[in-house]
Amino acid sequence: MTSTPAPRSSAAVDLDAAAELLRCPLCARPLAPAGSALRCPERHTFDVSRQGCISLLGGAKAVSGDDDDMARAREAFLATGAYAPLRDAVAELAAGEESCGAGGAGSARDRVVLDIGAGTGYYLAGALGEMPGARGIALDTSPRALRVAARAHPRAIAATWDAFKPFPLADASVDAVLDVFAPRNPAEFARVLRPGGRLVVARPTPRHLAELREEVGAMVSIDPAKEERLARALDPFFTPITTREVTYALPLDPEQARALIGMTPSARHLDAASVSANAASVTVSVLVTAYAPREVSGGR
Repeated sequence: MTSTPAPRSSAAVDLDAAAELLRCPLCARPLAPAGSALRCPERHTFDVSRQGCISLLGGAKAVSGDDDDMARAREAFLATGAYAPLRDAVAELAAGEESCGAGGAGSARDRVVLDIGAGTGYYLAGALGEMPGARGIALDTSPRALRVAARAHPRAIAATWDAFKPFPLADASVDAVLDVFAPRNPAEFARVLRPGGRLVVARPTPRHLAELREEVGAMVSIDPAKEERLARALDPFFTPITTREVTYALPLDPEQARALIGMTPSARHLDAASVSANAASVTVSVLVTAYAPREVSGGR
């Protein structure tokens, strides 16, 4: 597998690249650099933080997102490499031969990867490491997590956005969409994917972290009907290509367990720092599926 370059230390944003990849979320017109911001012909203006995050949501309230503690826990846990096998599977499926320019521009440098609910950009960085020359877009509602995503890879940009709203991207403008433990917007996935593009969805099986959930009974459970609901949601827009099951035993010390709990939805109603978790290891069990878009009319 292609190695991922080290995260960039600078928060500087390539505004020309950002303007090329993004569209105004208010009027869908092209953006252009305007000082240290982006602006459309209607003069809608979007600031860029000194940490490198593009503020497309403005003052709008998002449905959900990592708070500071959750983002900090996510960064700490993923930095251990505990989910590296999952990142590798996502990256390899995103770069599969059936997609990523197969029906689009064809050049590696034309490829674009969109990560919805990108968090700290961990999976996006893995995909870009597997796709030399491709550019990445990390969208998430959490400015704190996006501070990390903004420097997760030299070819990635990071912007605040709500996955349930129409994406700030042009029709047929990306080659791969990543959705890893994140909200899904199938109609928008289909709209922004180019012909020959690919959607990669990662979601937990009922065995995922079962030992930890058994020990910490207040953790959020996994819906046994998750696969049925996923199929119903995606079927009008996508057809599955291939599925991998990523399953392995993960050694876990108490500090890692607290970080793992702290980065999950369970952290919204649990004080992860006070949880006593003594499981010596847990089962990581995740399904990763690549989908091809069906022929669907429409678009913004």
